[in-house]
Amino acid sequence: MIEPETIIDGRYRVISRLGSGGMAEVYLAQDQLLGRQVAVKVLHHHFAEDQEFVERFRREASSAAALSHPNIVAIFDRGEWNGTYYIAMEYVAGRSLKSIVREGGPLEPAMAIDIVVQILQAARFAHRRGVIHRDLKPHNVIMDEEGRARVTDFGIARAGASDMTLTGSIMGTAQYLSPEQAQGHAVSGASDLYSVGVILYELLTGAVPFEGETAVAIAFKQVSATPRPPSELNPGLAPSLDAVVLRALAKNPAERYADADELIAALERERKALPAYAGAPYDRHHTSEHPLPARGAAGALLLAPGGALAEEYPPGPQDERVRRRRRALLWTLAALLAVGLAALAFVLAQSTQSVRVPDVAGQSEQAAGATLRRVGLDPVPSLSSSITVPVGLVISQSPRAGSSVERART
Repeated sequence: MIEPETIIDGRYRVISRLGSGGMAEVYLAQDQLLGRQVAVKVLHHHFAEDQEFVERFRREASSAAALSHPNIVAIFDRGEWNGTYYIAMEYVAGRSLKSIVREGGPLEPAMAIDIVVQILQAARFAHRRGVIHRDLKPHNVIMDEEGRARVTDFGIARAGASDMTLTGSIMGTAQYLSPEQAQGHAVSGASDLYSVGVILYELLTGAVPFEGETAVAIAFKQVSATPRPPSELNPGLAPSLDAVVLRALAKNPAERYADADELIAALERERKALPAYAGAPYDRHHTSEHPLPARGAAGALLLAPGGALAEEYPPGPQDERVRRRRRALLWTLAALLAVGLAALAFVLAQSTQSVRVPDVAGQSEQAAGATLRRVGLDPVPSLSSSITVPVGLVISQSPRAGSSVERART
């Protein structure tokens, strides 16, 4: 183990140990040249003496260094130091997908789909450049602080004809290993798709399709056993989503999805068909100390979603309570408005007066004016004008609406 403050290759000052893998120790370090934090992977000394492992370790750097993608952890540098080899890569603060599932159990289907689509986007980018990961698993996927899935550890990646693995050797983690890898056959992009199918199975159910006492026993099941449909472990899953997962886990590579694009399209169709969440999807997948990052967003699951999770997660219970309060407020305002309008109409109706026009024919102007005033009508300025008011009509006067004339009901 390398102690803190150790300077690796005259450049990287060790801050702390991040973890350990089958091939290497990983440390958080400060790049003293560029002033940034990096993750430095240092090959175990006993592997440094094995040229096969050294070549695989070097290939991780050369293969991944060419992959610049929002869902792939970037490789910055590689070198030899203190009798072994190291790789300096982007430091991603977050949690591994494996730890999220181990601590919280299955994810909501929409969240699982969003994360897997991001992993597939990383795989698609690599496959188009001739790079096959060969060891895709939740341990190698980090959910960063923006809710984005970041694929790391191209330790046994194969770049085209530069493959230097030994014939018949099994490279990868048995639970996520494709049948052709388990048998030592040639691998392709379809092998990564199988591993992604296992990841999706685990995110939906909290379990991998096959377990066993030894890696060999698990590898044998990968070759010969039929996985249980995910809905047998999680009854809330749709049969169509079962079908997508099981096709990705087909034993024959030719029976799987043709490429990452086809699997992404199938998952996006399933995502659109999902109902709104019945509960809060994140509550059991985070703690105050280790929050599951919100999508920025990705979610979103977001995903990240080119990263990004393309669609927003359906609202949770808190959002529904806010909407209910808003609807209640709108209904209250509408009721108050209706009461106000009814009161206004009542006032207008009460202020309207209807009077019968008396017969003033033959009277003098003064006498006619006095007669009209007695019934509450203003005298006409000049009765000698051509305007006449027929007897038997009713004049309605309203202080707001002016005057109108209608025929009297007798």
